[in-house]
Amino acid sequence: MKTETISSFKKITEKLEAWLDTLITNLPNIGVAFLVLLASYFISKLIYNITFKISKRQIKQVSISKLVARGASIVIVLLGLFLALGALNLGKALTGLLTGAGISGLVIGLALQGTLSNTISGIVLSFRKNIRIGDWIETNGYSGEVIDINVNYFVIREADNNTVVLPNKAILENPFKNYTLTSKMRVNIECGVGYESDLEKVEQITKETIEKFYNQKNIGKEVEFYYTEFGDSSINYITRFWVDGESSLEKLRAKSKCIKEIKKAYNREGFNIPFPIRTLQFDNKLIDKTQNVASSN
Repeated sequence: MKTETISSFKKITEKLEAWLDTLITNLPNIGVAFLVLLASYFISKLIYNITFKISKRQIKQVSISKLVARGASIVIVLLGLFLALGALNLGKALTGLLTGAGISGLVIGLALQGTLSNTISGIVLSFRKNIRIGDWIETNGYSGEVIDINVNYFVIREADNNTVVLPNKAILENPFKNYTLTSKMRVNIECGVGYESDLEKVEQITKETIEKFYNQKNIGKEVEFYYTEFGDSSINYITRFWVDGESSLEKLRAKSKCIKEIKKAYNREGFNIPFPIRTLQFDNKLIDKTQNVASSN
């Protein structure tokens, strides 16, 4: 029993001595690895600050700027870790770490496919110059002002002040209309006048009324006016003109103003804007039959 204890103690001692010899032998490598890790830490901090400042100039969303900067700093730290492991001659450990990281990344990527897709879409949207916070856009059946482009979602405030939250992926993969990219918008008004109206004069009064409030000559345009059809109760037309505006709300205000002014002008000129008329015809046979019955009595 005593012999076995001494033998076990001796094996432990030999193992500790071997570890100590290995440690002493690898002290220079350990020192190099420590310096590499320390340097990578400070470099990652520097890279974070530089990347954040650069991305902040291109991206208005602070959260996404921080995400980009953090990603760059993580890359530096991982590079330092791999160099440190290489300095310690831990080739097998480095290979295992890379393999494990690859498998783990694949599993996490499959599990968070939708979230990662929205995150990447958010970063892409932040760099696109044709859509910014404050723009008035129309997409996915919604229209409103862009108030936030976050890492995972896109926020629109509609004209009625309701907030719509959409996944970034939905914005990136579907068409959208950005009213803010152009400083002018075209307004269409459809109306009709009575058959007895002087059509030339109607066209003249309509154009003059619109031109009075929205001068088209300053922008090299003119008020367009076209008769479109003989309607049931009126001769219908469409008129089109341009206004300065970057949102559908400004377009709606211009349309509303012109409708009111056109109605006032038509009232002064005696033009009629007819409403549908329905003629009801009753069967006279029923009346004649009733009269005959009364006569026989």
